[in-house]
Amino acid sequence: MDDASRREPVELTRLLEDDPADLYENAPCGYLSMLPGGRIVKVNRTFVEWSGRTAEELLGASFPDLLTVGGRVFHETHVAPLLRMQGAVREIALDLELPDGTALPCLVNAVELRDDAGAPLLVRATLFETTSRRRYERALLAAQRAAAEAEARSRGLHQAVSELAAAVSVHDVAATLVERGRAAVGAVGGAVWLLPAETPAGRRAGRRPGRLVAQSGISPALRSQLERLGGWGARLVRPGGVRVVPLGPDLERAEPGLAAVMAAERVDALVLVPVAAEGRPRGLLLLVRPADGDGELISLTEPGTAADLAAADAELLRTLGRQAGQALERVWLYEETARQAARSAFLLDAARLMAAAAGVTETVERLAVLAVPRLADLCVIDLLTEHGWTRPAARHADPARQHLADRLREVHLPTSGGAHPSVQAADSGRTVWVREVSEGWMTRIAQDERHLAVVRELELAGLVAVPLMAEGRLMGVLTLGAGRQRGSFTAADVEVAEQLALQVSQVVDKAQRLELETRTSHTLQANLLPPAPPPVPGLQVAVRYVAASQGADVGGDFYDVVPLPADGTVALAVGDVVGHDITAAAVMGQLRSVHRVLLADRPSPSAIIDRFQAGWALLGLQRMATALFGSLDPATGQLRLSSAGHLSPLLVTAEGAEYLDVRPSRMLGAPPAPAPAAEWAGVLPVGATLVLFTDGLVESRSADIDEGLAALRAVALAHLGAGPDELCDRLLSELTGSHRADDVALLALARV
Repeated sequence: MDDASRREPVELTRLLEDDPADLYENAPCGYLSMLPGGRIVKVNRTFVEWSGRTAEELLGASFPDLLTVGGRVFHETHVAPLLRMQGAVREIALDLELPDGTALPCLVNAVELRDDAGAPLLVRATLFETTSRRRYERALLAAQRAAAEAEARSRGLHQAVSELAAAVSVHDVAATLVERGRAAVGAVGGAVWLLPAETPAGRRAGRRPGRLVAQSGISPALRSQLERLGGWGARLVRPGGVRVVPLGPDLERAEPGLAAVMAAERVDALVLVPVAAEGRPRGLLLLVRPADGDGELISLTEPGTAADLAAADAELLRTLGRQAGQALERVWLYEETARQAARSAFLLDAARLMAAAAGVTETVERLAVLAVPRLADLCVIDLLTEHGWTRPAARHADPARQHLADRLREVHLPTSGGAHPSVQAADSGRTVWVREVSEGWMTRIAQDERHLAVVRELELAGLVAVPLMAEGRLMGVLTLGAGRQRGSFTAADVEVAEQLALQVSQVVDKAQRLELETRTSHTLQANLLPPAPPPVPGLQVAVRYVAASQGADVGGDFYDVVPLPADGTVALAVGDVVGHDITAAAVMGQLRSVHRVLLADRPSPSAIIDRFQAGWALLGLQRMATALFGSLDPATGQLRLSSAGHLSPLLVTAEGAEYLDVRPSRMLGAPPAPAPAAEWAGVLPVGATLVLFTDGLVESRSADIDEGLAALRAVALAHLGAGPDELCDRLLSELTGSHRADDVALLALARV
């Protein structure tokens, strides 16, 4: 065995047999003894080395004075009372304050020794240095806190995703984003500005700046400063992720107004979170972070030195921005689909409305009522007529602003070469779309100060003027205005306006043509029919003419009463040309003229029919006609009648009403009959009334002519004694309605 092997047992034996004093001085923990007041009376070498002081400095010193401020407070409030109550404390965490100002974490065990009477004599304490343990515990607490925060972020993000998925409107998405963004970073306020949605073709629907959609906790002063920076804070946004804009010298130099408001409201920073979908910007979430220490007694952060966001918070906000962008895409797509369906329904309703309208004025007025507020807030329709420009419709969606639309009729009408969009649309024949209404634009288009005042009060955000064209002919202009609350028009809105203008153009063109044809037919009818019968001594005469309710409002029925100058005889005629259009009216006028010419040599009624039949081919008339010709001597009542396929007249006397037995010959225009026309002769008694009429009075699609003749006779019997005028009115009111399939000519003569 060598010397080293022999020495090892010796050294081990010496250490194991060392005296207790050595064990006390070199123990792996600090030992100290204190009097009940805390004055140290004994200390081992280990504690001396840990404390960084000498044994002389420690002996006689107060143990609480060796602790940190927090340790002294805890010793006085917890350790000392527990020792007095329990006689011992175990594993109390206290920090020694070393001479260099650092802290040494320790665990303290102490017992209090007492005399037989229970009075305290001495306190013995052991201290274990726990620097590594404290570091481990802090790391463990930090990990637990990080895990709890991560779990809270995960729950918050999950809740936000669920709420965004359930959102059905842009406001729902924005409100959720503000609420969840504020909760994520403890912001005192938040707001969302959104850019306009993109059209399917990728073009922006309008060039207006972003609009504030939702906000919470932001003061009006701060919001005003942010909007002043470009509507949605675009000057503060940079490409990339989440950005913190702190209150500091840089911001004070760049934006002193914003910095002043932030300082006054104790805002240390603005957090800017981009809202995007598939890499395309959709808007901005702005969060307002308060100065650190708000609501606390002591703030440990210098004013104006806002800390950056934690990486986890920044990532959470970025995720919220992306999720909100995707939700906006979905909501915009849904809203656009709903708007497209509403536009289609609107165009269908407009087509139905215009199909049911009776005239141009009624069409445009009803269309203007339909267009607001479904398509626009303001609808103005100008029409170009033969008398110049007119404005038959001007409607506003808000009844409180209808008076402004009414004033537009007075202060503005399109004139060539003007700056107003309706004028430009009329001049160019193309749609004019005003995407943004500014003060300068209003000044340019206004005709005068009154017009400018009206345009300002309307508070328009956009305007569309579409020319009304039919077969290359300008017929008018449709102008639609959108209020600020609605926002400017989109490209889809303009397309609907153009489709609507196309429908309006076609309907207005058709209505104008119909109105022109109606005016022409009225003029023609008025000139073809004879004037009111002249007074005839011994006779009361009443005439009526009612055109069919369908068609050109003109027909081929006619009547005539002609006093002959030689002997006072009166020539009578009632006829019906086939059809009730302008051609029938023209044939009727020719027949009436030829009849008057034939009266020059005073032929009998049957001779008039024969002459018409003989000369029909020479007249060149393409329509056949029925006619009843007669002559009446008012003095004697001698009456002669002859019919060319026409209905017999009705004789009404005090005793009753009967149809005269006038045998008809062939219609005018039919092949001539082999024999001359028959003629009826008789006397019209004094007080009797002779009623001559066309078949429109007694014919209908629901009943045959015999039923109509019976109804005519029944009405006459019900009103025996009525004069010619009253009898004509009664017959028309009771035998005809608002829907007449044929024209009606009525002639009533009473001998007095």
